[in-house]
Amino acid sequence: MRPRPRLAVAVALTLGLTAGPLAAPALAAGPTPAARTGAPAPSARADGLNVPALEAAIAGLPDREATAALIRVGGDATWRGTAGVRDVRTGAPALADARFRAGSVTKVVTASLVVQLAAEGRIDLDGTVQSYLPGLLTDDFKPVTVRQLLTFTSGLQPGVSFGATVEDSLRYRYMTLTPATVVASAVAKGPAHDPGAEQHYSNIHYTVLGMLVEKVTGDSYAHQAETRIFKPLGMRHTSFPKGADPRIHGPHNRGYQEVDGRLVDVTEWNMSDRWAAGDLVSTTADLERLLVALFGGRVVPERYLDQMLTVPDLPGAVMGMGLTRYEVNGKEIWGKTGARPGYHTVVAATRDLSRTLVYSVSATDAKRKGAELAERFAIPAFTD
Repeated sequence: MRPRPRLAVAVALTLGLTAGPLAAPALAAGPTPAARTGAPAPSARADGLNVPALEAAIAGLPDREATAALIRVGGDATWRGTAGVRDVRTGAPALADARFRAGSVTKVVTASLVVQLAAEGRIDLDGTVQSYLPGLLTDDFKPVTVRQLLTFTSGLQPGVSFGATVEDSLRYRYMTLTPATVVASAVAKGPAHDPGAEQHYSNIHYTVLGMLVEKVTGDSYAHQAETRIFKPLGMRHTSFPKGADPRIHGPHNRGYQEVDGRLVDVTEWNMSDRWAAGDLVSTTADLERLLVALFGGRVVPERYLDQMLTVPDLPGAVMGMGLTRYEVNGKEIWGKTGARPGYHTVVAATRDLSRTLVYSVSATDAKRKGAELAERFAIPAFTD
């Protein structure tokens, strides 16, 4: 029996300055003035959209799942919704143009960079890590191709981290784990499986890809992303933290994590260990520009986009290069989630761009409740 479409999509979508706790009443349900701001924009073309479902998704914020939500639906119909609060202490309304941590949506940028370089003949997608980055992998590894890194089939195991949960890592959020340290710890574990044999989602593949970009270009990963993608597409409010800087610069809604029934402000967090796999800061408008440009063939040539949107022929595989394939209401959707403490992000679109979605939710348990958040905030955008 096939899984229910809504549940199946929600599951697929999950495949992404005070130190002390805040008062528990901030989690209480019930509408606030800011929670009523979600509505179609004045210029919205809402025909064909399930607007009541979209409005219901953001009604009543802040609540136990989220303190704010920013939603942009585009394509043949458009809708914008902003709800919740910028700061639970002040109750100030959420900012519609806020910057936020986009987490693993970063992988869409990284995949695009690598595929651009492939289109230019500077990287061979079937070339090996051993040839591009000699000495990075030990002799325990069989040849690993760039394509296998892009499609999460390399066999590399996850590297060291500060903890398996937000609660575990909270005390270390101002400390640094360099990408080199993370990769070295992953390599030391040896391969989990032969390259190309299985697909397993992990940041480690894209951390190595960041190293590849730097080796091939002789430039920093961040500068390559800025000059090749952000500037050409007009993504003026998208950037990466500089080194270990834990702050989100520019206007932003604060992020919170529920710990033992209380909210902890986790807006400040050193994301340097996530790097090319997950430390992007952006806005919903900028990520919409990226989606439209990528699917419109303005980021990589069409024949390379076809490769990005090809899932390996492996049992249980659902991911192409930086993007996940799923189906709802008979539509093939490609998307990516991102989850960092305090922030849950989704970008998704049909290949023909008839429907696009970008949202950022200031979620109180962004990493563990991805399926529930997608069910609430993403599914309504693709149900007519």
